[in-house]
Amino acid sequence: MNESTAAVTFEDFKLNKQLLNAVAEAGFERPTPVQQQAIPLLLAGHDLLGVAQTGTGKTAAFGLPLLMKAKYAQGTHPRALILAPTRELILQIETHLKKLAVYTDLRIVAVYGGVGVKTHSDAVLKGVDVLLATPGRLMELYSRGDLLLKEVKTLVLDEADKMMDMGFMPQIRRLLEVLPRKRQNMLFSATMPAKVEELSAEFLEFPVKIEVTPPAAPASTVTQMLYQVPNFLTKIHLLEHLIKGQEETFNRVIIFARSKSTADNIHHFLQRKIDSEARVIHGNKDQNTRLNSMNAFREGNVRFLVATDVAARGIDVPAVSHVINFDVPVIYDDYVHRIGRTGRAELTGAAITFATPAEMPHVQRIEELMKQPIPQQDIPAEVKISETPFEEAQKMARELDALRRKQDPNFQGAFHEKQEWLKTGVTMDKRTGQTYDGPQRSKKGSKVNPSKGRASSPTAKAAKAAAAKNRNARRK
Repeated sequence: MNESTAAVTFEDFKLNKQLLNAVAEAGFERPTPVQQQAIPLLLAGHDLLGVAQTGTGKTAAFGLPLLMKAKYAQGTHPRALILAPTRELILQIETHLKKLAVYTDLRIVAVYGGVGVKTHSDAVLKGVDVLLATPGRLMELYSRGDLLLKEVKTLVLDEADKMMDMGFMPQIRRLLEVLPRKRQNMLFSATMPAKVEELSAEFLEFPVKIEVTPPAAPASTVTQMLYQVPNFLTKIHLLEHLIKGQEETFNRVIIFARSKSTADNIHHFLQRKIDSEARVIHGNKDQNTRLNSMNAFREGNVRFLVATDVAARGIDVPAVSHVINFDVPVIYDDYVHRIGRTGRAELTGAAITFATPAEMPHVQRIEELMKQPIPQQDIPAEVKISETPFEEAQKMARELDALRRKQDPNFQGAFHEKQEWLKTGVTMDKRTGQTYDGPQRSKKGSKVNPSKGRASSPTAKAAKAAAAKNRNARRK
């Protein structure tokens, strides 16, 4: 579909007065491209398959038609259901929808993991018109009998690709079995891999597809750069060099790490070395801690937010100056979502990626996905290049072996090629990490006068003892 449409103002969509007043109060001056395309189709009752990046106005694109259809509070059970993969994203959607519904009496309830199920059970039993949920918590409430879904007329799946990556397909398929067959469906995704196409075929009926940006393309407002670094410690040195004393340039920074332990290590480093408070969010943090950290970062009280990919799509903070990928994501679509945290709402931003030799193959796959290279930068001369510890080098070698084995099932791995590593002239024994000086035999148990091959059996030892006793007797 062509991105240009006749509608250029929200009044052109024929929304009711309550929604138009809320849109004006929220500061939305004109519809974004995804809103221009999606809203008329959804108001007309079509099923929709939308490909659009985060930060392009997707929530209002499906939220305004949904609220227009629901109109006012009615009954006890939900009439509209919105699914999203993470609690952060659910809370973000809840905030936006409540702003749009401020002049209506619609009851918008959000349910998600990390909070006691009874709290959410009590909330839905009081009555709900629009239900926002993560798949796991939704099915938990349904299984308890606290939630009836027979009146759902509208279903929205937001960030469908991330839900697939997080393994929510079984819950979604079970949900589709209990929902009324006659309903309007919307599926939104920033990327469109084959598994999302498969999901869309299962529950969308004759959908209209809109595509605001090419699949997996980063926003044009984001400047990207890549640094090749040898190891973890050099990444730390490079991070310190980039941000220390650069408060005006790096004024609101999100740092993404692949694991919880790495995120915690970065957080501790920032607290020790950088004269600025930082917060960290990942799956081991409780809900209140994550909310408080997000609010502090959103309000500008902290300069750095360190996060794992669990939060990559739930961070909606204006004016993020930089996203730093301390680790390269191994789910390649996540790269687009990470850097989509900056350059939002037509503002400019920068995304910086650190990559070790073991991560460079992932960078190449990401570049193929985006159909564009990530410009590389030389490490500044002032940055200390640390020597790679043996354990880290071994880990990177194993990761490279695993990647090569995935591409070639017959590849046996560098660790299998022992003869090549045990030639004279090779300085390191790959099995031990020690200097190799040629074949070495164990010296344990060596004797000055080794035996001529006779076995040291108990019988032989007894004979030797008897002979020695006789010799001593003769001497006496």
